[in-house]
Amino acid sequence: MTTTQEQRERARMVETQIADRGVADPRVLAAMRRVPRRLFVPERLRDEAYCDHALPIGHGATISQPYVVAAMTEAAQIEAGARVLEIGAGSGYQTAVLAELGAEVYALEWVADLVAPARARLAALGYGDRVDLRRGDGGLGWPERAPFAAILAAAAAPAIPAALREQLAIGGRLVLPVGAAAQELLVIRREGARSFSTASLMPARFVPMRGVAGAADAGA
Repeated sequence: MTTTQEQRERARMVETQIADRGVADPRVLAAMRRVPRRLFVPERLRDEAYCDHALPIGHGATISQPYVVAAMTEAAQIEAGARVLEIGAGSGYQTAVLAELGAEVYALEWVADLVAPARARLAALGYGDRVDLRRGDGGLGWPERAPFAAILAAAAAPAIPAALREQLAIGGRLVLPVGAAAQELLVIRREGARSFSTASLMPARFVPMRGVAGAADAGA
């Protein structure tokens, strides 16, 4: 595929799978147009990179459906310069989208074998100075870098991890799939020191979160 063909595929993905389904934030749409999703999927699946579904990336992990990435990013309401925590970085695709928005991104990935390739990929694409990616337990968050203006999780927890709520800045948003067989993608906003609001964005189907939150951290 030539660069021009790839750019057309990317533009078509954004128009038909994302904008036509209601994602309207122009900054999110522009970021999705700029990030080459095909470089974040296994080479054998690159012909499917701009299709409307998640794809396996090995080790039981997936790269999320483009629409879901865009919808979660829009729901997080990320401004340039915002400090953002990503849980379940995988191959680094959502990480790159957040970096395109000008965020200061701290990314955690449970699977050790995915971390180095994701770092290298992000560095090669010019995102290395905006991203700090490490192996870690997403349910514990990254307390030494908190508070965060937004936290996005690409793995489902049985309940809302208390640590993640506590690491939100006032006014910050946590976008997180919650549930087991039936999941809901929730948006939790920190209204005050001890007050939170919760809204459902859509039904969801994510891989389960591993680590402490996978054992149902009772913070809901």
